[in-house]
Amino acid sequence: MLPITDHIATARQRHQVRAKDDLLRDAIEGRRFLLFDGAMGTMLQQAGLVAGELPELLCETDPQAIIAIHRAYVNAGAQVATANTFGANARKLGNAEAVARVHRAAIDCARASGARYVAADIGPTGALLEPIGTFTFDEAYELFAQQMRAARDAGADIVLIETMTDLLEMKAAVLAAKEHTDLPIFATMTFDQTGRTFLGTSPQVAALTLSSLGVNVLGVNCSLGPAALEPLVTEMLAASACPVMVQANAGLPALVDGRTVFNVSPDEYAESVARMIEAGVSVVGGCCGTDPTYIARLANLMQGRTPTRAAPAPVCAITSAQQALTLTGRQVGVIGERINPTGKKKLKAALREQNYDYILNEAIAQDQAGADALDVNAGLPEIDEAATLRELVKRIQAVSGLPLQIDSSDPVAVEAAVRTYAGKPLINSVNGKRESLEAVLPIAQHYGCAVVGLTLDENGIPATAEERVAIAERIVRAAEACGIPREDVLIDCLVMAASTNQSEVVQILRAVQLVKERLGVRTVLGVSNVSFGLPAREVVNATFLAAAFSAGLDLPILNPLAVRYREVVDAWRVLCGQDQQSRAYIEGYAHYAATVGTPTTGSAASASESPRADSAAARGTEAQGSEPSEGASLGTLIVQGRKADAAHACQLLLDQGHDPLDVINGQLIPALDRVGDEFERGTLFLPQLMASAEAAKAGFDVIKDRAGTSEAQKGPVALATVKGDIHDIGKNIVKMLLENYGYRVIDLGRDVDPQVVVDAVVKHQVRLVGLSALMTTSIRGMEDTIRLLRAQAPFARILVGGAVLNPEYAQMVGADWYAKDAAESVRIAGEVFA
Repeated sequence: MLPITDHIATARQRHQVRAKDDLLRDAIEGRRFLLFDGAMGTMLQQAGLVAGELPELLCETDPQAIIAIHRAYVNAGAQVATANTFGANARKLGNAEAVARVHRAAIDCARASGARYVAADIGPTGALLEPIGTFTFDEAYELFAQQMRAARDAGADIVLIETMTDLLEMKAAVLAAKEHTDLPIFATMTFDQTGRTFLGTSPQVAALTLSSLGVNVLGVNCSLGPAALEPLVTEMLAASACPVMVQANAGLPALVDGRTVFNVSPDEYAESVARMIEAGVSVVGGCCGTDPTYIARLANLMQGRTPTRAAPAPVCAITSAQQALTLTGRQVGVIGERINPTGKKKLKAALREQNYDYILNEAIAQDQAGADALDVNAGLPEIDEAATLRELVKRIQAVSGLPLQIDSSDPVAVEAAVRTYAGKPLINSVNGKRESLEAVLPIAQHYGCAVVGLTLDENGIPATAEERVAIAERIVRAAEACGIPREDVLIDCLVMAASTNQSEVVQILRAVQLVKERLGVRTVLGVSNVSFGLPAREVVNATFLAAAFSAGLDLPILNPLAVRYREVVDAWRVLCGQDQQSRAYIEGYAHYAATVGTPTTGSAASASESPRADSAAARGTEAQGSEPSEGASLGTLIVQGRKADAAHACQLLLDQGHDPLDVINGQLIPALDRVGDEFERGTLFLPQLMASAEAAKAGFDVIKDRAGTSEAQKGPVALATVKGDIHDIGKNIVKMLLENYGYRVIDLGRDVDPQVVVDAVVKHQVRLVGLSALMTTSIRGMEDTIRLLRAQAPFARILVGGAVLNPEYAQMVGADWYAKDAAESVRIAGEVFA
């Protein structure tokens, strides 16, 4: 693998996008339609593919069959033949040599069909990435890099990265494509009935992130039928700066006479796609269940037409994998400042000692207090800042869905963190010095980041507003010249202490106003600097914050746990119209205790309780350190995902004489149930669900250690990905969640022969078996496994799950339950072992 600082230079040499001809160039610029083919798996099933056979190897063992499928699509009107390489990675094929060989054979087959273009098809690795799984970003990147090099060398015209559900895995694949090819990148993600990926990414977040990352076309594939995808596509069109593509399934699958069939006809499919084309989609094709008949309908639909999409208005936005912070009009957001060691002794000690739990508590506390993004700074000279910052970012994203501001003066540390960040981060910062512009802006451009520009240069921080604006203008021009759009540049006019630079405070506010008026970019300020050296600092800070909002400040960096700041932010959102009809303000301040100066039921900006009267905030002093978990119940700690604190709280309860079963049934399980309910409602997502489950497991472990036995453990439950399917992400998530709920899990692995499943079930007398399948071609393996279980282990109950399944399909293959997600699997286990 290249040293991290070499990635950008390599990508710049390679990824000046090479379009094969003018039609493809027009298509990736949104001026022409482009028609992809349909499903490969559906056609292979029709051709009699044997269950368990690797489809990609057919390009070598039966190339004529693959060529015939491609040719059928080309004859139907497809312009792009998608090579049969969806799962052709080293994890599935064994080694890089096999990857290169299969890509060569598959692309040769696609080319032999006479297609105008050949797309190398890149699917998921089949592994779950950190922080939820154990597969690292670098390991995923290397798998994708092997595929990209193989596709490039075999002569592909397009890289199609599809069926992704993890935004971080998608980012690894996109970076591999940018850094190892000069081919156009088409990137599509898969969403479920909730309108999000299973890790919680929305179409808006996907579009904002991938547009900035530099893909040429983005969109949706697989997922659902075309009608169900229409609202998701509408959301993507509103957020995407590049053309949008759709390759839907032909509705829902069903098993008829041993074959998988789908319930949307070619004409119905085309009607839905026609509406999406009218809305602005310009690249279409088919996914599961589609065949040449569907593609012929789409070819007729597109004949003689050109795209009519109007580009969406530019928007300043940053994202995590689950949330987007977008600023339009006079809207404001809050960046939490507390993960910054400056002036914080406890945080410095935590960074030195790698006490990540303390830092995660700070992240959770700010999230709960209503921050819209979090600043993350690990700038201590005595530690490895790059490694620490990268680790912090990974861990914080596991417990908080807020977008992050990566804060460092070291470009190497910045790149280390943003490279493995799931989303579109904000870099803090670049400044007007030439060496800073040359070092930081290429990082922001390559990784699709927004960037904060500080109004200082070789001459230091200027005293006047006009001089600050001149530096800001230079930064904006340099960013645009580097390929960073103006809306992704935010300017920090640099707050000085009123105690030492009193005359400059008005100049700072004037500079903010001029930046907004002349440059039209968003602004950032570190609010608390203004009160340095003064008593009652929060009074000064809150007053300055209100004045800065009036001048045009968009993103203050402040302590969201300070009640005075929250009051100013909440009130300003009413005055600027962001809080429509003052709903949030009224809800938060209906019982405002004027004599105390705090809202009695929590502010409109916060879902947490108000600070205690004796807190640093209430005393009017600047809260520098915190103990966010102090006084919190075990259940609250589990809900918030505070693993170390949950273990400590559980230990305290046992020390106080509480019965272990009472702790389990009275606190651990109810907390997990609450988290499961929030997951069901879509108010938290899989990373937070898993963090809460890990916190609960820490409590269970304390109880088991105290008891000296494993009596608290339930089960066993056996899990397997069925024969013919190597994708085990879903299975692994279910395993982790079940274990965190106290179940013993027998993990039989992936691509498991039906008899192996039965033998394990009989040997261990397993009462509940979970079977997973991602691919339509592996459904037969699931049906065979269930049939054998019914014959040889009739005492076992069976639940099934996977992207290609639904309740009706589960019933058809003979399962007892369909689990739409990991949380549902836990509920089913609860029924079985009640």
